[in-house]
Amino acid sequence: MTTGNSEGTQVSVREERLGYLLQGLDPVEATPAAAPADRAPGRAGDSDRRLLDPDGASGWTERDAWQVARIQAEFGEGFRALSGLPHAVSVFGSARTSPGSAEYEAGVRLGRALAEAGWAVITGGGPGAMEAANKGAQEGGGVSVGLGIELPFETGLNPYCDIGLNFRYFFARKTCFVKYSRGFVVLPGGMGTLDELFEALTLVQTGKVTRFPIVLFGTAHWGGLVDWIKSTLVADGKCAERDLDLFHLTDDVDEAVALLSREAAGSGEAAGHEAAGPGAGAA
Repeated sequence: MTTGNSEGTQVSVREERLGYLLQGLDPVEATPAAAPADRAPGRAGDSDRRLLDPDGASGWTERDAWQVARIQAEFGEGFRALSGLPHAVSVFGSARTSPGSAEYEAGVRLGRALAEAGWAVITGGGPGAMEAANKGAQEGGGVSVGLGIELPFETGLNPYCDIGLNFRYFFARKTCFVKYSRGFVVLPGGMGTLDELFEALTLVQTGKVTRFPIVLFGTAHWGGLVDWIKSTLVADGKCAERDLDLFHLTDDVDEAVALLSREAAGSGEAAGHEAAGPGAGAA
C-alpha cells in the first residue's frame, strides 16, 4: 500500500519532471545542474538521438511516455502560435546561400512580392535563402514567420521573423509548414530542402492533403532533377507522367506569385489542408 508520504513524494517527482518537460528537457536524464547544458543552443537530449536506436529498450517505458507528451506539447505550441495566420506560402531553400548573391537577392524579391500580393511568408527561420525570403516579406509589409529547428550547427532564428518558433522535432515542424500554407516555393537548396520538397510532393500525390501549388524556383539548380524524374522515374514506370504536373519550374518571381495565387484560389481551400478524396496515385 502506498503511504501518504510516499504518494506525496511521487507527486513531487512528477511535478519536477513536468517542469523539465515544459523546458524541453529529458525528464529522465535531466537534473537541475544538467538542465542549462542540455538546453544549449542547437543541442537536443540524448534520448532524442537514441529514438531509433536498435539497441535501445523495445518495450514501452516511462521515457517513451514523456517523449510522447513532449511531442504533443510541441504540436500544440505550433498550432496555437500559427492559428491566426493569414493565407501563407512556405518558402524553402539553403541555409548556405550567401547574402548579396544572386540567389539571395532572388529570395528577397520573392518574399517581397508574396507579401505585396497578400501572402504571409513561412520559412525555416534560418540564414541564407530562408533569411532572404523573411527579409523580403518584412520589406513588403507582410507577416514573416520562421519555424526553426534545433541543430548543432544552427545559431537560432534570423532577425527578420515577426513570429518565430523553435522546434525539436523535424516532423512537428514539417506538419506546421503543410498545415498553414497554401503553396510551397522551393529555392535552390540541399538535403534538407530536398526532404521538404519530396515530402510535399508525396503528400499531394497520394492524396493525403488537398492539392496545392509547388514551385521550383531556379531552372539552373532544379532543371537536372526535373530531367532525372522524367528520364528515369517516369521512363521506368516508377511514377506517372501526370505527376509532372504536381510542380512548376520557373526563374520568374512574378510568374511564381501569379501561379500560387491562381492555383490556391482555384483549389477552394478554406483554412489549412484537409485530406483529399480518392483517385490519387500511389507513391
